[in-house]
Amino acid sequence: MVGNAELRRPGGYVVQVLAVAALYYGSARLGLLRELTVGDAVFTPIYPPTGVSVAALLIFGIGCWPGIALGALVLILTISPPGPDLVGILFGNTAAPVCAAILLHWARFRPDLSRFRDGLALVFLGALAAMTISATVGVGMLVLTDKLAVDSFWPVWLAWWVGDAMGVLLVTPLLLMLSGLRRPLPLGRWREATALTVIACVLVPLATYSSISLLFLVYPLIIWAALRFQLAGAVLCALFTSVMATIAATDGSGAFEGLSPVEIMAKLQAFNGTIALIALLMSALITEQRNTRRSVERACQELAQVLEHLTAGDVPLPWPQTDADADGTGDGDDTGGRSSPAS
Repeated sequence: MVGNAELRRPGGYVVQVLAVAALYYGSARLGLLRELTVGDAVFTPIYPPTGVSVAALLIFGIGCWPGIALGALVLILTISPPGPDLVGILFGNTAAPVCAAILLHWARFRPDLSRFRDGLALVFLGALAAMTISATVGVGMLVLTDKLAVDSFWPVWLAWWVGDAMGVLLVTPLLLMLSGLRRPLPLGRWREATALTVIACVLVPLATYSSISLLFLVYPLIIWAALRFQLAGAVLCALFTSVMATIAATDGSGAFEGLSPVEIMAKLQAFNGTIALIALLMSALITEQRNTRRSVERACQELAQVLEHLTAGDVPLPWPQTDADADGTGDGDDTGGRSSPAS
């Protein structure tokens, strides 16, 4: 893995840890630009550092986990005074991505998301299952230190969990895609990509800020992106759509106008979750089908080449020849050209 190569370089591990910490802190600051209030707590609908953390662990290896802890520590110290809950929240924010990476490793997850099972593993193991750790530990520490009322545990836990899971679903695939990017799009595909981008820039703000419920207009766009551009197009469209929906929700505008904070949270996270699932699973399924088709086409080409050589006599026959067949005097039967006892 990349992480092992970095560990062998002088100072490489320190640079790697500091880079992960910087990315964690920077992405957290971006996520904190938009907040919602649920009960007595403030949360971010999309928490990018969880996606950054899982991607870093998958790309560099488990050994970069101190960077996650360092970034989380700096973030906590800059937004609130240190308290008894600091250690618990720090542990939860570090343990959840590490657990996600371990579960994905056990599931033989491929970072290129070339199989449908990889998409399922990232959704159910990396996002939904592992992020329960950070939500449970974090909200539990707030309750134990009397910073949160006991009756607010479950609403805040749900908001925390969904925000962390959305970070994994939207940010992790994007970073994995960028780390494995090898070649640009063919020249002929840029026109379609430009058309998709222009339509997305017009349609998504219209759907999210319209006073009528037009959010359903985004789904054909995600399907188009997944069909034509697989993971790259689908994830970028889903991320842009989710960000625009989050901005509209935190502003109380468009489709979220007049709703209570709990209703805004429920509607926004249901929409963001649906968009992320469609983009991730559909692109993984299409990529797997295309790879299967290419494998079948290659197998057919190789078979055609073998048959062509057999027909031309360039390849030895798969069965042994007899002496009579070799000199051209045999009759081709299994007696090797010998006379029968009756002759």
